[in-house]
Amino acid sequence: MLDLIFFGSAFGCGFIVLQLRLPPLIGFLAAGFILHSLGYQSTASLEKISALGVTLLLFSIGLKLQLKSLAKLYVWAPASIHIILCTGIFSAFMLLLGRFSLPLFTDLSLETSILIGFSFSFSSTVFAVKVLEQRGEMASFHGKLSIAILVMQDIFAIIFLAVSTGKTPNIWAFALLVILPLSRPLLFKILDRSKHGELLPFFGFFFALLVGYQLFEFAGLKGDLGALVIGMLFASHKKAGELAKSLLSFKDLMLVGFFLSIGLNAELSSQVVLAALLLVVLLPLKMLCYYFLTACFRLRARTSLLNAFTLANYSEFGLIVCALAATNQWISNQWLAVMGIAVSITFIIASPLNAYSNQIYVKFEVWLEKFESKRRLLLEQQVPLQNAKILIFGMGRVGTGAYETTERHYPGKVTGVDISQESVDKHRELGRKVILADATDPDFWQRINHSEVQMVMLAMPKHIQNILALEQLKASGYTRAVTAIANYPDQQRELQELGVDSTYNFYLEAGRGFAEHVNEKII
Repeated sequence: MLDLIFFGSAFGCGFIVLQLRLPPLIGFLAAGFILHSLGYQSTASLEKISALGVTLLLFSIGLKLQLKSLAKLYVWAPASIHIILCTGIFSAFMLLLGRFSLPLFTDLSLETSILIGFSFSFSSTVFAVKVLEQRGEMASFHGKLSIAILVMQDIFAIIFLAVSTGKTPNIWAFALLVILPLSRPLLFKILDRSKHGELLPFFGFFFALLVGYQLFEFAGLKGDLGALVIGMLFASHKKAGELAKSLLSFKDLMLVGFFLSIGLNAELSSQVVLAALLLVVLLPLKMLCYYFLTACFRLRARTSLLNAFTLANYSEFGLIVCALAATNQWISNQWLAVMGIAVSITFIIASPLNAYSNQIYVKFEVWLEKFESKRRLLLEQQVPLQNAKILIFGMGRVGTGAYETTERHYPGKVTGVDISQESVDKHRELGRKVILADATDPDFWQRINHSEVQMVMLAMPKHIQNILALEQLKASGYTRAVTAIANYPDQQRELQELGVDSTYNFYLEAGRGFAEHVNEKII
């Protein structure tokens, strides 16, 4: 009964927040705090759901992340330096506040301030993934960079947790290092034979929660790390994306429990709220560290800014670290509440920053580019349009089909555009003319010459991506034909109101196309 009240409240608050164009997760957090103020406490079942959600989240992240991406200098170097810098900044700030005899800060020693500073140095994996998924930017360069940095942070956190809990790898940990790579061909065959139905998400549950989590716990390692590693093991498989999508609804539902549990476990007081607000003051400094550190490694100003906005928050892993420290009596329980409130506030701050990231970048572009490296990474360099007459944005199944059909009528005049390097490489191997670019990037539209382009086709999977791309396209002065796909009639109306010449309802038109195909075969 209690869980029904919890999830009912979460839905109500999430629905209200969504109408304000903010991520529903803020409503879930608010529901937790409201329920706690009414005297409710978290339940064992809710905690289990919360833990399952985080484990599935890490498994899903692993499915989308190649291990080689963590070895990139522009990933591990900023991530490592950032943790060291922020730990030092936060601990020094808290010791300074203690000198002014502020509540909660006066009892902090150097060791405890470093521990709490370490907790605040992380950014939220849950928040970043939710924001990137909602905006359809998981495959973008800045999205992959943010996730890779977060994985590096998660590894630091998991190492700390393993050491702090007294867990040390046993002989089975070394056996896993040998067995897992050797078993990869067998695991791939099992995934192939799981097909596309209800067995596929069950496959994900089995390998994330049993094979990954339990095996690593048995080997003296953190179970969440196991889910992440197993996910990365399947990342190169052709069905990795499909597997991640099959788990999406389960993961999202369970993560509601995670956000509820944050609010339900927090002990609020005026001292706790004051301490949280004082630590939130340092959030802009944390963001600046992200921006300048990534910019130093030859990333564009926009990539560095979007990465900083995605990571502009405190983390659920910080809550886990604080919970462990409180359990071991290294810090008082009040600091867990401080962390919970601070995490919630930064989620609220980061939401509009991410929602209006492109507008903010355009406004401060000239100033931001002053800190941009003159040499850029190969992935950050612009690619010419090669005199294309028709541009197709989004080279998934719909975009690929549109490319093939249009290319037959206008050979050599069609160019595909996609944000995923892997997708671009695959299409180029098949002889298609596809370039790597982000249609929502203002720089892309400012630095290309689209005077020869006669038609733009927006075929990206997320509606918000097509909307943002359309806004940038209009701002760049493009006045010729634009067509776009949509999943629902209300999305079609929105696109038409924004000036799209024609829209294509994916579900409706797919059925019509199938019927026409059958009629042609019969006749």
